[in-house]
Amino acid sequence: MAAVQLSGIFKRYGDTQVVHGIDLDIDDGEFVVLVGPSGCGKSTLMRMVAGLEEISGGDLLIGGTRANALPPQQRNISMVFQSYALYPHLTVYDNIAFGPKIRRESSASFKPRIDAAAKMLNLSGYLDRLPRALSGGQRQRVAMGRAVVREPSLFLFDEPLSNLDAKLRVQMRTEIKALHQRLKNTVIYVTHDQIEAMTMADRIVVMNAGRIEQIGRPLELYDRPANLFVASFLGSPSMNFAEGTIVNRSQGHGLALKLADGSEVALEGAPASATPGAKVTLGVRPEHIEITTQIPDAELEVEVVEPTGAETHLYGKIGGTTWCATTRERAKIEPGQRVALRLPAEHIHLFDTESGRRLV
Repeated sequence: MAAVQLSGIFKRYGDTQVVHGIDLDIDDGEFVVLVGPSGCGKSTLMRMVAGLEEISGGDLLIGGTRANALPPQQRNISMVFQSYALYPHLTVYDNIAFGPKIRRESSASFKPRIDAAAKMLNLSGYLDRLPRALSGGQRQRVAMGRAVVREPSLFLFDEPLSNLDAKLRVQMRTEIKALHQRLKNTVIYVTHDQIEAMTMADRIVVMNAGRIEQIGRPLELYDRPANLFVASFLGSPSMNFAEGTIVNRSQGHGLALKLADGSEVALEGAPASATPGAKVTLGVRPEHIEITTQIPDAELEVEVVEPTGAETHLYGKIGGTTWCATTRERAKIEPGQRVALRLPAEHIHLFDTESGRRLV
């Protein structure tokens, strides 16, 4: 196993810089997920750690050793790609054994490792099959088995579940996490899927436009996003937002957010930094909104009702902006109704509209 340190890492293609001064310390045995939209630089950063992309500047340390100039085979890593990269003419056994055979290891030395990896990944009954006779999930497990038998200090996963259907993705998420808990290797995992990040990571690194937006444990980022980008990226359905100006509430006490159409949203328990006249963006997650029969903080003009069984999503307009409210009760609400909402003070997020930064 190995700790990984990235200090001021950047990547430039000609005059275009795509990764900007990344500083990140990953502990020995930690499962870290790099997450962000397509083109944010997460896969490029992963490939620099793997040695598949040249580092334009900064320092990369793996296990305390500077690795900038080390070729991939000397970094003691294993990488699992989005494409399974299996040899179609080789059996499952020979695909898993390919690395040890290339390194001219004896069969006696690597066969026990292959048997153990196959048992761990539920592949023992498939070792004689060719890849074309396997499902997508089984092929991805073969790719993982090939990585495991190398006994690396660092695992790199680059969007490994993107080619799988929804049910298989859920299953493989569980298997990868269980594999990490058994082996306790350091893992860097790249995905654009925030659900994968939330369910698998010890820590999440949220990236955008080649920069790190926030680093933290999944629930830390979910509960206290540092800025509008992180708040909007994590969560499904995503956080609701409304831009406006803080004013003294026209009816009752306290502050409110005056929206573009002149309507107000009550801001119960607003922070001291939220003063009248400030331009802010209010954020509330759908599951934190409560339907109330009391004096509301806001009213939703319902346009679409989505029952999912376990919960119901109500979509509609607040101040001309589409919001979603989620309730676990099977409320008899129809499109066209106006629903009174309460926005609990402990679940309100306020951001500076201009900078996007969280107001503390």
